[in-house]
Amino acid sequence: MNNILIKNALIVSMDEKREDFFYGDILVSGDKIENIAERPGKITAQGPHQVIDGSGLLIMPGLINTHGHAAMSIFRGYADDLPLKKWLENKIWPIEAKLQSDDVYWGTMLSIAEMIRGGTTTFTDMYYYMDRVAEAVSESGIRAVLSRGMIGLDFDLEKGFEDSRSFINNWHGAENGRVSVILGPHSAYGGSGDFIQRVVDFAAETGRPLQIHLAETRDEVDGCLEEHGCSSTMMLAEAGFFDFKVIAAHCVHLSDTDINILAEKNVGVSHNPGSNLKLGSGIAPVKKLLEKGIKVGIGTDGAASNNNLDMIEEMRLAALISKGFNMDPTALNAGTALQMACPMGAEILGLEKNGILKAGYSADLIGLRLDRPHLTPLHDPLAHLVYASAAADVDLVMVDGRILFQDGNFKTLDEERIRFEASRCAGRLTNDGKDS
Repeated sequence: MNNILIKNALIVSMDEKREDFFYGDILVSGDKIENIAERPGKITAQGPHQVIDGSGLLIMPGLINTHGHAAMSIFRGYADDLPLKKWLENKIWPIEAKLQSDDVYWGTMLSIAEMIRGGTTTFTDMYYYMDRVAEAVSESGIRAVLSRGMIGLDFDLEKGFEDSRSFINNWHGAENGRVSVILGPHSAYGGSGDFIQRVVDFAAETGRPLQIHLAETRDEVDGCLEEHGCSSTMMLAEAGFFDFKVIAAHCVHLSDTDINILAEKNVGVSHNPGSNLKLGSGIAPVKKLLEKGIKVGIGTDGAASNNNLDMIEEMRLAALISKGFNMDPTALNAGTALQMACPMGAEILGLEKNGILKAGYSADLIGLRLDRPHLTPLHDPLAHLVYASAAADVDLVMVDGRILFQDGNFKTLDEERIRFEASRCAGRLTNDGKDS
């Protein structure tokens, strides 16, 4: 068993039983955190171990991206400055129809490289060719919660259910639990009349949680009101969808009744501020959601609509737009933004031993360099993490006790090859002459 001792670091553990931050040591044994000391030099590692000098590092839990479509990184910049409906129907869906499994694999690898560089240790995904996504997760060492996207309008809807069932059997719990599989119906509007009921039955059969796009645009809500006489949130509730564990992405256009339903049903929400702003979808009522006791995580969405997968940027956006939208500088403080990006994210994804640095929890952690002009002076580390830090400050990334990135170098990925292969796939899909 490999032991790693990180000494003399500034630690932000996100453990409510400890101080917000303190200088100390962390001992990792195998895939778990064995001990955390709130004073440097108090831990002595037994047996063979690696020592990391934490001087000048801030160590915190890895960031948890609660919503995305990783392979869409190969569409980055392809269809910008369009509203969601036109973006999907005129640009994204036609090019997705040409996707092959290698495109998904290399697009996912490109996203994983970007996420690891930026301190993300867990990501959530909903897409196609999910076995190839799981392969990328396996090879890279990152943690992921994955689902095969299902759209009820598909000409081959049955294949969506068959693929999902096979994916659960083949991959759920794989890689020492780093791979979790859930169900991924795209949306309440993305299907025929009985689609949601069939998904509910499928959830009962498999026992797996669900993730779905919910109340993302005004058009979605208005369309559901016109067709069903109620909001998409209410329609899902009446169908029994929320009787299962659900992660609802976006949740921009919610009435007070909708919010009460989400609170009563303990639905987890993934807030995607960058994507919602760029697509002109609106601003989610995060302050109201949190006040109702709803757990809210943070997601990037896909790189085709963001256009990056920078969770530090998303934390900052979440805090700033909530302050501006509510005209209240206290509406969402730095500590809350960090909670959303770490322990709340872990909770809504059902990852019980993640999101906090604590003995017995998974050794998923990151280290940021503090010797930067934009992080000086260090009055408040929490505020610096949300309002001042950058993805480029990440200097150490560990998942399950395995170092994936350190001192600017990947330990499990060939970044140059990933960039080449992803560009080649993008060139073929967009017919820009890079590949035939």
